[in-house]
Amino acid sequence: MTRAFIFPGQGAQSIGMGRDLAEAYPQARAVFDEVDEALGEPLSALIWEGDIETLTLTANAQPALMATSLAAMRALEAEGVGVTSAAFVAGHSLGEYSALCAAGALSVADAARLLRIRGKAMQEAVPVGEGAMAAILGLDFDAVTGLAEAAAQGECLQAANDNDPAQVVISGTAAAVARAADLAKERGAKRALILPVSAPFHCALMAPAAEVMAGALAEVDIKAPNVPVVTNVSAEAVSAPDQLRDLLLKQVTGSVRWRESVLWMSANGVTETVEVGAGKALTGMVRRIDKELATKTINTSQDVKDFAGEAHV
Repeated sequence: MTRAFIFPGQGAQSIGMGRDLAEAYPQARAVFDEVDEALGEPLSALIWEGDIETLTLTANAQPALMATSLAAMRALEAEGVGVTSAAFVAGHSLGEYSALCAAGALSVADAARLLRIRGKAMQEAVPVGEGAMAAILGLDFDAVTGLAEAAAQGECLQAANDNDPAQVVISGTAAAVARAADLAKERGAKRALILPVSAPFHCALMAPAAEVMAGALAEVDIKAPNVPVVTNVSAEAVSAPDQLRDLLLKQVTGSVRWRESVLWMSANGVTETVEVGAGKALTGMVRRIDKELATKTINTSQDVKDFAGEAHV
C-alpha cells in the first residue's frame, strides 16, 4: 500500500472530537495544550464541553479541526506510524494547514494562529446574509461552471469546491447563489442545497480576507515539508516553502480542486487514503472519485491502535 494522509475541512466539527485521543495519548493532549496556549484561550474546553453553535463559528472551527487532526497524527506517531510512511499529504481547505503541520512545514502554534486569523478574516470579508454557498449534486465541475456563468448576471458566483464527480459547491452573492440553485434543477442536477455557512468561501468576495492573510503568512516560518503536500489550488505535489506560502494565499479566493487532487495522487502511485481527524466526509468523496483506492479513517484512539497494528503486520 502506498498511502496519503488526508485532513478534513470545515463541517466535520463536533462537540467532543479528539477528547478520547487526548485521554489515551499524552502526545495528543499536548497538541490541544499548545493550541490553547497559542490562542490565549481554552479552545479545548469549547471543543469538548461547549455548544456546537459556538464551535461552528469559523474562527473557532478552523483551529479546532486542525488541533483534532494533529492530535490524531501525534497518536499515530506514538504508535510508530509517522507522516513519512505516506507518499503525500493533502487537506481540504483549512485541512491544508493541518497537512502542512503534519508534514513539519508549519508549527502547531503558527497553524492555530493563522487559522484563527483566517477564520476571522473570512467571516468579516462579507456582511452576514450577503453571501452564500450551495452544493450542487448530480452535475460535474464543467456543468456547474457553466451554470455559475449563466446565473451570475454580473454578480460574483464561482465553482468553489470541486469535491467529487457529482458534488460541486458554488459560492458568491446570496442572490446569485439562489438563482443558480433554481437553474440547477432545470439543467439536470439532482439537488441544490443551500449550505449553513456564515460566509461565501473560496470566491472573489474573499479578497479582503486574502489581504489579511498576505500579512499573516508573511510573518510565519514555512519549512520544506517532510512529505510533499498536494495543494488545493495546484492539485499536485508541492514542497518549496515560498510556493506553499503563495498557494495558501491563493486558496482564500481560489477553488478547492479536491477531485483533481485525489486523481493526481492516484495517478502518482497512491493506493490508500487515510483520513486523519474529525468525521469521514473526505473518505466518502475519495470513494466517489476513485473506487480503486482503499480508504481508512482515524477518529478515535481505537482507530489509531487498529491502524498501527495493521501497518506493522
